[in-house]
Amino acid sequence: MLNNIGIPGLILILILALIIFGPQKLPEIGRAFGNSLREFKKATQGLVSDDEQEEGADKEREKKLAERQKDLEQKTH
Repeated sequence: MLNNIGIPGLILILILALIIFGPQKLPEIGRAFGNSLREFKKATQGLVSDDEQEEGADKEREKKLAERQKDLEQKTH
């Protein structure tokens, strides 16, 4: 959806925001939007790193399980 906006679309959005909110309120709204965007990015990066840690733990469990299985096979033969 936002991929097709382009520079003219962004300029139009900024002009509309200026008309709707006024020049006094616009910097405050921009700051709030920036802070919200920053928090969202931090949260999504946290989710990605959590997933990567879980994948690493899963691989470690699989490795240990394979080693135990190999040990059992050697003991039974």
